[in-house]
Amino acid sequence: MEHITKLFSVLVFCMALMAHTTTAQESKGKDLINRVCNLTPNNKDLCMEVLSSDPSRSQSATLKDLAVISLRVAAKNASSILSDVKMFIDDPNLDPEVQQGLADCKETILDAESQLEDTIAALLVDSDVDAQTWLKAALAAITTCDDSIPGNDDILSVKSAVFRKLCNIAVAITRAMPN
Repeated sequence: MEHITKLFSVLVFCMALMAHTTTAQESKGKDLINRVCNLTPNNKDLCMEVLSSDPSRSQSATLKDLAVISLRVAAKNASSILSDVKMFIDDPNLDPEVQQGLADCKETILDAESQLEDTIAALLVDSDVDAQTWLKAALAAITTCDDSIPGNDDILSVKSAVFRKLCNIAVAITRAMPN
């Protein structure tokens, strides 16, 4: 009887291990990207594009990997905004109010870039709460930038809207991560 109990225990263990392995495989790569992007229905196409943009990592990515991928793309977007701001600041034909707004925006975009790096660092040490905090700060920074520049039809407004979408993809991913 003891032999049968041991055999049964080994069989149950093997089945549990196989089920866990199958579940883990299902929750990586393209399947995981699809599941995550379904959490962002208003940005699904952008989400799919961004999360698939790193083929070497995307195919076997975990939620943490996908969050890092989306944050790196958001950081590139922030760098692009910063480059545009620096270029526009030097335009002597701009109204002084707009130039001051651009100078303020430059500072907040620098903050946003730093906050995205802090978000990545927090994720890498499994501090999901800190990651959410830094993401919220980055989103607040871009809102401050937008508010400091009059008008909303310029190239910076378009890029900041994309930045916001990229950060919201990262927010959806970090919220889906197990605590």
